[in-house]
Amino acid sequence: MKQKLTLILALALLATSAFSQKSKKKMGSGDKKGPLFGLHFNLQDFNAPLGIKDPSTGKVYSSFRDMTKGFSLSYWKGLTSRLDLAVKANASFRDYRAIRTGLTQKTEIGLELEPTLNMRAFPDAALINPFLTVGAGAGWYTDKIGFYVPAGLGVQVNFNSQTYLFLQGQYRWDLTKKDAKYGNKKVTGDNLFYSIGFAQNIGKEKPKVVPPPPPPVVEPPKDRDGDGVLDVDDKCPDVAGLASLQGCPDRDGDGITDAEDKCPDVPGLARYQGCPIPDRDKDGINDEVDKCPDVPGVARYQGCPIPDTDGDGVNDEEDKCINEKGPASNFGCPVIEQALIERVKLAAKNVFFATASDKLLAQSNKRLNDVVTILNENPSFKIQIDGHTDAQGNDEYNLDLSNRRAASVKAYLVGKGIAESRLSSMGYGETKPVADNNTAKGRAQNRRVEMTLSNY
Repeated sequence: MKQKLTLILALALLATSAFSQKSKKKMGSGDKKGPLFGLHFNLQDFNAPLGIKDPSTGKVYSSFRDMTKGFSLSYWKGLTSRLDLAVKANASFRDYRAIRTGLTQKTEIGLELEPTLNMRAFPDAALINPFLTVGAGAGWYTDKIGFYVPAGLGVQVNFNSQTYLFLQGQYRWDLTKKDAKYGNKKVTGDNLFYSIGFAQNIGKEKPKVVPPPPPPVVEPPKDRDGDGVLDVDDKCPDVAGLASLQGCPDRDGDGITDAEDKCPDVPGLARYQGCPIPDRDKDGINDEVDKCPDVPGVARYQGCPIPDTDGDGVNDEEDKCINEKGPASNFGCPVIEQALIERVKLAAKNVFFATASDKLLAQSNKRLNDVVTILNENPSFKIQIDGHTDAQGNDEYNLDLSNRRAASVKAYLVGKGIAESRLSSMGYGETKPVADNNTAKGRAQNRRVEMTLSNY
């Protein structure tokens, strides 16, 4: 039973976001609840709190048969748009003496008075409205008075602000002291309280406000085409038009009446009899400003095509070598001979440094001088120098060392007369290994300099 009630409550909460639209209120003012009287059916589970506090006791939740039944009469009143006061008079049927004495008597009636505050998620007009409840309660249980604190969740269903359905689940803390006379037991003990019921609005319906009748309609002066231009001033009295054109139409809005417009559906100019400025090459740039009116072009070149200075089929905006022919695959630059690329790669493999240092060893000079020769023979060539380390040491140190080593190679080439603008260097630390850092051979491969030759 507990699981079913929990599922119903969860589904109601999930549906709230989809069904929380406002219904048309008939009672009360704004979104504040009017006075309600309600009747509710109740179930109480006294075993669940015992099982929750001490799982060794066995069963946690009671079956429907074992639950205490009862009913409630309630009074509801909205305090604000989202806060209600509820006062319930509860009656429950249970052998309360047996709880304390352990002696089976007969089923008796427990009477309770329970005021609560209920905080709703939405204004009262929402169709489905979850709320939190907390309050205080006192009851007479055969021969004992008990006090408790109820707290829990509920869902309110608003049937046009006249009839409400309430679903509630509470945990009740028994505040009475244990009675030593009866084995240190409380009057009732903690319990789970479930309730379902209906409440009816008892307020009076507000009188409807009848708006005043509209003022009498004054007949306007005669205007057959309804264009706002009186017939006496309308040159086209049977066709709706514009006041600026004395009541005549202008479908394309170019200020030339349709009767005088040779292109009545396309905005144009008077000097072209209402037609637009011609565009012979259809490039979107009219002939009056197009410097190449018979060849499609672009606006930033005044209607002419994007230039291709070297005539290699790659326009200058995409060509990185505008004065040298080259394929589009190489951004319009000439393709570098593979032999030169390999010489640069070989030089990079023969660059050596002192251990844990950016100092170039003399054995590197021969191959680096070969790179100098290639750059001197090909003034358009550029080189990207990348430094790499193995994974030994911390990341910050390795990144700094790789940057310094790449910069050392760059400085050597600059010292040989190569313009610094043709060289760039970057360190990557240990982030781009080419071999296993767990072996000495792999780490040696990862400690490297790479040089990439390009002509753009």
